[in-house]
Amino acid sequence: MSFAIAAAGTGGHVFPALAVAEALVDDGVEPSDIHFVGGGRLEAKVIPAAGFPLHQIEVRGLERSLTVRNLTLPLQVSRNVGRLRRLFRDEAVGVVLGVGGYVTPPAVIAGRLAGARVFVSEQNAEAGLGNRAVGRLCTEVFGSFPRTAGLPTAVWVGNPVRSNLARFDRPAARPGAIAAYQLDPEKPTIGLLGGSLGAGALNEAFAGVAEAWTGPPVQFLQLAGDRFAAEVTGRAASSGRPWRVVGFEPDMERFYAACDLVVSRAGGAVAELAVTSTPSVLVPGVFGSGRHQVENARSFVEHGAAIMLPEDRLAELGPLLSSLLADPNRLAELVAGTRRLAKPEAARVIARRLRSAHG
Repeated sequence: MSFAIAAAGTGGHVFPALAVAEALVDDGVEPSDIHFVGGGRLEAKVIPAAGFPLHQIEVRGLERSLTVRNLTLPLQVSRNVGRLRRLFRDEAVGVVLGVGGYVTPPAVIAGRLAGARVFVSEQNAEAGLGNRAVGRLCTEVFGSFPRTAGLPTAVWVGNPVRSNLARFDRPAARPGAIAAYQLDPEKPTIGLLGGSLGAGALNEAFAGVAEAWTGPPVQFLQLAGDRFAAEVTGRAASSGRPWRVVGFEPDMERFYAACDLVVSRAGGAVAELAVTSTPSVLVPGVFGSGRHQVENARSFVEHGAAIMLPEDRLAELGPLLSSLLADPNRLAELVAGTRRLAKPEAARVIARRLRSAHG
């Protein structure tokens, strides 16, 4: 019997799914027995590269405005359910895990119809529409926060992170990271993480901070996203500042090891910030299925693990970063807060529960 994992879209869905798959392999499952279901975005690149089969379906979500395209959505879901039901039976899939996004409902429904045990892993403090829709069908729902709005039965196990982050050791990894980015080991590093696709507003605000910096001596490391990298690289080169720009970083351990303070969106990256004990300023985006990033950031603030800065107050980013770097005690408090939320073994815990359900 084999496993199926549904994950699509951004790194916030895809990388937790890969973390679970890799934990299953560590527990003795063959990679060929783990079947990913997704679309044509990030998953189409990173899942085959990690050695797992990917079965692509048409992935399209509900549009917020009134549109004829929404009327075709039930038909698309029905087609996907039928296709996945046949796939799961052909591949003897006994367990299906949905990791959020619009690929999860057809996979979970098809799993139930094929006689598989079905599970959902929710990355956010406020569940997305897809996971809410099928949560009641599941054998068990895994949550990434102490409370998950929209999925009251979620068990707090944490958001899965890949093994290199689960066993993260900043002192050991930092020298190599500093060298790889050609940074100064004597200066603190402020990093920007806008998500796997980049974030235009954050890139612009962070670049403005770097260009106008008047605080203590620092250096900047900006994960801009591939679509913004060329523009930001040009600004960095002409600024004369110690400022490194990367489009996409496949080795996030290196990024966190190099950074002393990170500015980030509040999506899937918050789990990585927690397990790496990285203090952060979270700038939640308000998009997708709701205010899930706001709720993620709010949970971190409640546990003393981060500072939340609304996007309409990004003009305050420079002074805020300067004040944090000048206050080691405040940074230490943020680090302590991350440890209260960290669940580095989440992928292993979920993998073992899936295996147990497999029988």
